[in-house]
Amino acid sequence: MTTRTIQQLFDLTGKTALVTGGSRGLGLQMAQSLGEAGAKIVLSSRKASDLEEAVATLKAQGIDASFIAADCAAEADITRLADESIARLGHIDILVNNAGAAWGAPAEDHPIEAWDKVMNLNIRGYFILSQQIAKKSMIARKSGSIINLASIAGLGGNPAGHNTIAYNTSKGAVINFTKTLAAEWGKYNIRVNAVCPGFFPSKMTYGTLKALGEENLKANAPLHRLGDDEDLKGLTLLYASNAGKHITGQWMAVDGGVSIVTGG
Repeated sequence: MTTRTIQQLFDLTGKTALVTGGSRGLGLQMAQSLGEAGAKIVLSSRKASDLEEAVATLKAQGIDASFIAADCAAEADITRLADESIARLGHIDILVNNAGAAWGAPAEDHPIEAWDKVMNLNIRGYFILSQQIAKKSMIARKSGSIINLASIAGLGGNPAGHNTIAYNTSKGAVINFTKTLAAEWGKYNIRVNAVCPGFFPSKMTYGTLKALGEENLKANAPLHRLGDDEDLKGLTLLYASNAGKHITGQWMAVDGGVSIVTGG
């Protein structure tokens, strides 16, 4: 075997990727990472208008990108997304399960319908789409990388006043889902890994940022900063590329060190 250079190991030229929740925030950042390394990208989220803007951003950077609008909480939409993505790209090398939802309410008053909404999107949707893509593309080719978005919220509890029991529970489930799927699908050379972001300013986290305060959040992180538009790129590319070909069933916190001081 010829030893490859580090540039060759991280190169995704000729690879294909499907990124859910890819129209903004962390999903778009991860799609940029894959596209900048040479992968052809399909983005998905519920709103076509948001996706059009995201695809335009990627194309302006020289990335081959397109979109398919779909609701990853609905099984029929997930099946359509898998079928259309494979038809468009030929096969899927990299799947990023990122579509997600959060809900804030004290546990004793948390609406059951809100619990179901969070669970359906954040973990049931991950399972169905992973199953579809594996059965229709990755298993037969004996190749694939699945990257699941978890969170440091899945590692433990919350600061006082941050009441997101359904979200935390779903993200804890994502971590064990990742480990279990990696163990089962290793025989197909499908690697499954998770990213656990800390606090990144976004539309989803706006309420938390306002409630807890940006400076307070920074003060509680050993690096005294929040995540930015570059901080998930490196880990995403490691998981997706041959540079990470011997890594599976793992999670890593990208949080400025918050989890090491909160016991995550």
